[in-house]
Amino acid sequence: MLSIHLHNLIFFAHHGIHQEERILGNEFELNMTVKHSPKQLPVKHLSDTIDYISVYELVKKRMALPTALLETLATDIAKQVLMEFSMAEFVHISIRKLYPPVSQLKGSVGVSFDLSREELKNLKL
Repeated sequence: MLSIHLHNLIFFAHHGIHQEERILGNEFELNMTVKHSPKQLPVKHLSDTIDYISVYELVKKRMALPTALLETLATDIAKQVLMEFSMAEFVHISIRKLYPPVSQLKGSVGVSFDLSREELKNLKL
């Protein structure tokens, strides 16, 4: 199994449950691992693997849509990756809100989500 990684991607977006978050926005850090079985080894052509630029473009589009909960956002992205890339077998995603609107909180908050192709078959879409 081969993994592609997208690490420390920073997006400015309008996710959150509070109206202020949806108006002012915030910075989010996203990390993702996509595991897959390449068509052949060693991988010599982009068509034999998953193009991380295509994964990034999918993530960028979804991050632009305001969402109340990071849990929803992470789940949606993981499902989209598995549905869009037939070679993908497993997705791990973590999303952190870098500047949460919580009084005296120094740090970030976030969620992680794992989804396999097998689990996707059992989810209600």
